[in-house]
Amino acid sequence: MQPADKSNLLRSEAELQLEKARNDKAERTKDVGSPIEIAGKALAIQVRGNVAWIAENTTVIRKLDLETGKTLQLFKGHTAPVTSLAFVDRTPGSGKEDLLITGSWDQTIRVWDVETKELISTTSAHSDFVKALLVIPSLRLLVSSGSDKIVRFWDLSTVADGQPLTSVGSLTDHTRPVESLDARATSDTSAVLYTADTMGVIKVWDIKKDDGTPPRWQSTLVEELKHHRTRVNDMKHGNGQLWTASTDETVQVVPHPAPPPASASASTSPSSAASNPAASKPPPPIQHPAAVRALLPLGLTPLAEPYLLTGAGDVIRVYDVSSPEEPELLAEVDAHWHDVTALRLWMRRSAVEGPPGAVKVEPWIVSASLDGTIRRWRLSELLQPPPPPPVKKVEKKEKPPQAQAAPEATLPSGMTEEEERELAELMDED
Repeated sequence: MQPADKSNLLRSEAELQLEKARNDKAERTKDVGSPIEIAGKALAIQVRGNVAWIAENTTVIRKLDLETGKTLQLFKGHTAPVTSLAFVDRTPGSGKEDLLITGSWDQTIRVWDVETKELISTTSAHSDFVKALLVIPSLRLLVSSGSDKIVRFWDLSTVADGQPLTSVGSLTDHTRPVESLDARATSDTSAVLYTADTMGVIKVWDIKKDDGTPPRWQSTLVEELKHHRTRVNDMKHGNGQLWTASTDETVQVVPHPAPPPASASASTSPSSAASNPAASKPPPPIQHPAAVRALLPLGLTPLAEPYLLTGAGDVIRVYDVSSPEEPELLAEVDAHWHDVTALRLWMRRSAVEGPPGAVKVEPWIVSASLDGTIRRWRLSELLQPPPPPPVKKVEKKEKPPQAQAAPEATLPSGMTEEEERELAELMDED
């Protein structure tokens, strides 16, 4: 007889403990955050007005009313999980953002009419999963990245003509899948582009539109940032700062572009660097107890408030970052029973008594998670959360053990543990 495989026994016990913990937390958090249950799992989300646009692992894009929780439209056409979405004006400069662009594990980028749901075009974009999409509106440029380690540029000047998008350049310097993108336009024909991969490497590029016929985008690698040890899951740039969230359990913020070096006269003084160490050092990393999948620096939003929200594991954390060198943890909220995948600001507009058309605008936060829910949080309550309800003690009656085959465990999402693990592995696929 072969000896029992102890590693399998240990793994099974760990999985059972995780399953139990998640089921217990699902019951404990079933009503927090005014949850909206969706059919799949949100892999990306954007909030526009009182509507959330959700990219799901069920191959659809869901348009959801955040007030009522009702699905308004489903966009169907992808044949694999949808990972990313972005919006662009059909008419440049209109501000309507009336075209939806989506990327998927089916390796395509699709363009849709946001009102009619019409599929306008399908582009075979990458040789592996599409990981991220970024629109730079003033340049009429779409940037995509994938598990094939390539970043591609697409011309949006003819995005509504029904033809596949035209490729106008690419970057092939990354050695791992490119997970996150951001950029800042520097002129009508140039931008600084940030690309981050699953090894934690962030590359900074100058990209410029050339004078060719047709024009293409040329890129120059400016620098590499290697302050993360592994995957960068989320990245946002603004106000001269680059914010990143990583699987290495940290959030980091670095000044970018970096402040100019001290003047020559100051540099001649041996004590100049020592007298102002903050001038040469970025703020320390903000440590978390789990991988950080999502971040939302409110200073980069229209609120312009000095708060940072993060999603690490199934917990939302709120920090005061008015002094980035000494971030203060204000609150921890048990928000979901599975990993938080996205955090978005929702400027909730609701009708009030008074003149016709009078509305109240209040900041809320929308969180998405692998637990299959979208949750809504009043920002003021996240900053000062109420105390948790007391835990009720339930007496359990002991039952005699029964010898029977254990059925396959089902989590609160309706998926089995094996299906949950497969999805997690696919999301982290290299």
